[in-house]
Amino acid sequence: MNHSFEIGSIVSAEYKTGEYVGEVVELTSSSKAAVKILAVRKHPTQGDLHNPMNPNVAFFHQRRALAFQEIALMPLYTIKPFHGTVPEYKASLEQALLSEIQGLKQTIQWAERSVQELEQLKKDYAQ
Repeated sequence: MNHSFEIGSIVSAEYKTGEYVGEVVELTSSSKAAVKILAVRKHPTQGDLHNPMNPNVAFFHQRRALAFQEIALMPLYTIKPFHGTVPEYKASLEQALLSEIQGLKQTIQWAERSVQELEQLKKDYAQ
């Protein structure tokens, strides 16, 4: 295996569309490790990942963050050593959730402004 961690290592790892801080509890194969969740760095993305930014899909997925001390099999290529203090789970979850919400609100503002500019261009092009 070509990784720089062992059982007990504190790592940053990605699972589906979320990112977490956790402890490696088992090296399960040459491609995955079992990681016990200690904190949330990035909340999982909502919606259909095959149709990003499309709210009109057959099934709009609601994705929860992994729970405190939940164990998940993480692909080794997403696991990196974590340096620093591990944040408290609940506070990290709240921060990740607020960050995701703020990012989406900014996307809404960007989209609204883009529509305004395009409407102006539409008028200009019509002349």
